[in-house]
Amino acid sequence: MRLSPNAAPVVTPLVAPAAAPALGLVAVVASAFTLAQLVLVPPGTGLGWDETVYVSQVSPHAPAAFFSAPRARGVSLLVAPVAVWSSSTALLRVYLAVLSGLGLYLALRVWRGLFPVRVLALGGALFASLWVTLYYGPQAMPNYWVAVGALLCVGCFLRVRKNPADRAALWGVAAGSALMAWMRPTDTVWVTLPLFVLLVGVRQWRRPRLPVALAAGLGTGAGAWVVEAYAQYGGLARRLADASRIQGGLGWNIAVDDQLRSLVGRTLCRPCTGDMPPVAVVAWWFVLPVLAALGLAVALRAGRASSTAVPLACAATAAVPYLFLIGYAAPRFLLPAYALLAIPVADALLDLVTGPGGAWRPVVGAVVVLGLVGHLAVQYAVLSRTVERTASWHRDWDRTAAELRHLGVRPPCLLTGDYAIPIAYYAGCASAATHGNNANITREGILETAERIPVAALVAPGGGPPEYARAWPAHQVAGFQLHVAPEFRKRP
Repeated sequence: MRLSPNAAPVVTPLVAPAAAPALGLVAVVASAFTLAQLVLVPPGTGLGWDETVYVSQVSPHAPAAFFSAPRARGVSLLVAPVAVWSSSTALLRVYLAVLSGLGLYLALRVWRGLFPVRVLALGGALFASLWVTLYYGPQAMPNYWVAVGALLCVGCFLRVRKNPADRAALWGVAAGSALMAWMRPTDTVWVTLPLFVLLVGVRQWRRPRLPVALAAGLGTGAGAWVVEAYAQYGGLARRLADASRIQGGLGWNIAVDDQLRSLVGRTLCRPCTGDMPPVAVVAWWFVLPVLAALGLAVALRAGRASSTAVPLACAATAAVPYLFLIGYAAPRFLLPAYALLAIPVADALLDLVTGPGGAWRPVVGAVVVLGLVGHLAVQYAVLSRTVERTASWHRDWDRTAAELRHLGVRPPCLLTGDYAIPIAYYAGCASAATHGNNANITREGILETAERIPVAALVAPGGGPPEYARAWPAHQVAGFQLHVAPEFRKRP
């Protein structure tokens, strides 16, 4: 057939086959993660102890709580866009859930070209479906964001190694390491240790852009932490020593069993005693390293060993301090390791269920699917119990704060004693302690304060009031004893 010379040319749009799936599958996973947080972790759930510390630094709702040496300012900066003008916990939770979904999407997206899109989508789903990820995604806590920063930094690092002209990936290295450092500077050192070792081993220092980007990101967040150490904590050595003391003294402490005990939903396992959880709860933890090793074997066979070996090495170093150097456990500590393991593990699982040419292996595929379904059921059960338990604690804190207001302890006011930090935030009061990790006042200071503003001492069940509060009138609410100082006397 002959075309008329006046006929308009037919233009066929060029569509990059990998672009649509990358944006589609990964976006679906990230969106589902956000939705699951909002459904399974109700936004109205009150703030936890550590959350009140971070949020109070920027919120006008209550005076800033004592900021102990190990903490960093990243979370406070993260929540500031909402917390500076609203005290709504529900609004803050929705904001963090949406932000965490967006963060997961961006962190997975940088791995395009390093792994097939289906591997990235499955890896994101595996990480996002862990109860600890769903629980901490919408919380004002640093560990999830260290995990996102680790994925972003390591993925961009590998992209730059593959293509030194990739300027966007170079910026991603700096952004990922900066995000980690703003949240937890010491975690950043452990995560990036294999990257620095690799750079030295291949003499990358002769082409300094990648080392400079990595160091610049680390210095951005850690530098602020160091400056604050000299401004408020008596110097860097003193801050590091205080941080070690608060964490029980860093040294050789095998905490593997503690981490296992925490998998049942113990958000802080300190001291970590009691029986081990049921096998169904901990089984995935033992399967994880096996699948990681299989993922490395798959990568070696596919000729992309570095794309798997580097995140596995970073996951291992990220886990070292929390498995071998502290004497207690919290499941959130290992979120960066889980995030970095997720992609190689997904690669291994997909290799198990597909044969040559991508054909489905019915028997192995059915076993893997059943295992994943059982795994998801266990994760949901643990998450449900954990949310219910913590929501109950937060309701008790809210009731206690309401009773304090009824007793006349209203802002400006001061709380001390057990659980003073979170309950003070709920009540809009300042908090203080004469001893322990959060000591920031003396006995005399509390008594002097009681002459100017309302002061109360909180006593948890089974405890006793401090010496200076024994004569103060006592009241009971939600299991707490509230010892309220006699009506304060205004100075002339």
